[in-house]
Amino acid sequence: MEIPIPVIDFNELEGENRKKTMALLHQACEKWGFFQVDNHGIDKKLMEKVKQLVNSHYEEYLKGGFYDSELVKSLEKENKDNIRDVDWESTFFIWHRPSSNINEIRNLSEDFRNTMEDYIAQLIKLAEKLSELMSENLGLEKSYIKNAFSGEKGPSVGTKVAKYPQCPYPELVRGLREHTDAGGIILLLQDDQVPGLEFFKDGEWVKIPPSRNNTIFVNTGDQVEVLSNGRYQSALHRVMPEKNGSRLSIATFYNPANDAIISPAIKLLYPSYYSFQDYLKLYSTTKFSDKVPRLESMKEIANGHQILLS
Repeated sequence: MEIPIPVIDFNELEGENRKKTMALLHQACEKWGFFQVDNHGIDKKLMEKVKQLVNSHYEEYLKGGFYDSELVKSLEKENKDNIRDVDWESTFFIWHRPSSNINEIRNLSEDFRNTMEDYIAQLIKLAEKLSELMSENLGLEKSYIKNAFSGEKGPSVGTKVAKYPQCPYPELVRGLREHTDAGGIILLLQDDQVPGLEFFKDGEWVKIPPSRNNTIFVNTGDQVEVLSNGRYQSALHRVMPEKNGSRLSIATFYNPANDAIISPAIKLLYPSYYSFQDYLKLYSTTKFSDKVPRLESMKEIANGHQILLS
């Protein structure tokens, strides 16, 4: 199934269209779990260079080894029943924050390393801006998600660099099996020609088209779902292999630090541990008013009871 994906135009965040754009972002996080960002402020020439360097690195150092692998050989055999629990991908992972491993990865040129670091520095600013906008839409302090993700040294940032190679039998294997992302905010720079990414929405798989004009595709992970108390869902997704081309995927994860303690934002929780009698007492004076302030008042009453019991 192909349907229009929500597009958040960052140019619309200034001026009279800000409220409408914030509402669109909120709906995308609540109802979709994924969206595209346009006019994001990242240097598009830099993005093109990142893609070119990744493609060249794959062609020179990784492609041959992939097609000589046991996965490919097993797919070419007559008995293909035992290959469903594998992923048709060539990939490596770069850590950026709080510390970097980029100098430890074999065969990366100095130009590759410097270009990637320049790109990531700009992308982190976009991730932080998105975290502020999401926090604001949830009624939290703008810095809430960033602070929740920060351990002693700040949030964790890493990039999965992947190619989903041309596949002779795409009906037999997944490029990447169905999953949700474990972390926080995922920012994807993907192929502008070859499709394959699919997200699950309303009982159907939605095909995500290639990203034109270097838009950034964003999805939310499990930790955003937890922090938002389920308001913002992490969406199930997968990659389907292609018979007629290889797909590029550069996915950067803006995640909680390993020592970050994650829990739902207290402001987003329903009140708990109160007596129904207390609720009825408050209800009798607020019955014909909006329920939201009433529920907030019950949180304070419930917290008072918990302090007395502790």
